[in-house]
Amino acid sequence: MRKLLPSLFQRDRGEQLPPEDRIIGVSRQAMSDDRYVAIAEEGMRRHMKPDEFDPAVWDRFSGRLHHAAIDATGESGWPELAETLGAAPDRVRMFYLATAPDLFGPICERLQAAGLVTEQSRVVLEKPIGHDLYSARCINERVGAVFSEHQIFRIDHYVGKETVQNLMALRFANALFQPLWNSTSIDHVQITVAETIGVESRGGYYDHSGALRDMVQNHLLQLLCLVAMEPPLHLDKDSVRDEKLKVLRALKPIGRDEVPACTVRGQYRAGAVDGAAVRGYLEESGIAADSDTETFVALKVELQNWRWTGVPFYLRTGKRLQQKASEIVIQFKPVPYSIFPPTSGELAANRLVLRLQPDEAVRLHLMAKEPGPGGMRLREVPLNLSFAETFKHPVSDAYVRLLGDVVRGDPTLFMRRDEVEAAWVWTESILEAWQTRGEPPKPYIAGTWGPSTAIAMIERDGRTWHEDVGDGR
Repeated sequence: MRKLLPSLFQRDRGEQLPPEDRIIGVSRQAMSDDRYVAIAEEGMRRHMKPDEFDPAVWDRFSGRLHHAAIDATGESGWPELAETLGAAPDRVRMFYLATAPDLFGPICERLQAAGLVTEQSRVVLEKPIGHDLYSARCINERVGAVFSEHQIFRIDHYVGKETVQNLMALRFANALFQPLWNSTSIDHVQITVAETIGVESRGGYYDHSGALRDMVQNHLLQLLCLVAMEPPLHLDKDSVRDEKLKVLRALKPIGRDEVPACTVRGQYRAGAVDGAAVRGYLEESGIAADSDTETFVALKVELQNWRWTGVPFYLRTGKRLQQKASEIVIQFKPVPYSIFPPTSGELAANRLVLRLQPDEAVRLHLMAKEPGPGGMRLREVPLNLSFAETFKHPVSDAYVRLLGDVVRGDPTLFMRRDEVEAAWVWTESILEAWQTRGEPPKPYIAGTWGPSTAIAMIERDGRTWHEDVGDGR
């Protein structure tokens, strides 16, 4: 109701869905099509902007909606779904599994047993793919026994965001950055994905997952790959994913001895977010009273390859932080020598800031002279590319693009099996080190930027977090 149906609605609004397309919602609960349509309308009106919900389009879109009651691990409902879909091997069937990961395999096997898998079928798997390397391999094996790899779409909506796509354009469609995109010119990279919300209704899931599994292993590592990868031979599914895999394999393991200097775990306590009091993690519904699950992670990551050796990548993500914002900061090295007198002001090193949310934009921070007489006065100023202002139309949600890619059968922006497993290999080194050391997560007050140890981690290196997250300054 919040992402998938609104994105398909936008496709229909753009007249990109053929008249015969159908959308079938599947759940354990029995309900009529009319009831499902009513629930969908209420949810979409709540999550979409008023100017996005076109009543004329809704009349057409709602006619596509149907509901099927199915037991994901049992027999009931599958014959009825097969009858609903009918024998149409030439039609594209997209099975989107918004379920717990341990149901991915059983559902795919049920789809096959019901005769619903054809050459034109695709299956979409939400993150996380498992909770460790072993479970990820088991899921990949079971799903892979039903669907070929080119039919499996492991979705990460962050990779579909316009700013992330523009990172590819900035790097590989312009001659300006490519000579500078290495350890000679770049001091460090920061990637932040911050949330103001808590665990909400996901407490039972989240308490067995934590921020490292839930966000770092997929979202943040995918963003790191796009920043750090070598230019692919072509912009196609295998060339791009081959280069991302090389980055994942170049990640330096963080073992038990490196954990204190390179990782920070945190867990939020009661505080205030956006002026409203919020409870702590241990008071949330579905959370064990003695839980040591982390809701915040900060990492210092290094790549062992020619381009990036010596350039740290600082990653951080957490819940109940000060702002909801996601961004990538490329911090360039300062000029080697200043020719300007002290009265001109301090020279700031150049920064390239890619803001994923809110208000997607790209800003390049440069030094410039202030206008007017009285000598050389220098000030840092941004060259701003705001997508909404520059392209004069609202930025579509990432799912709008990604769902279209699934229908077209283009897996370029989706994770390949070897990518998922390479990410888990590296992530497990941290999980095992944390378990061995047995240290609880550091507490932090909700509405702040996380534990003070995260600030200490980066400041030990003479650097600081980009704290103007969300406004691009």
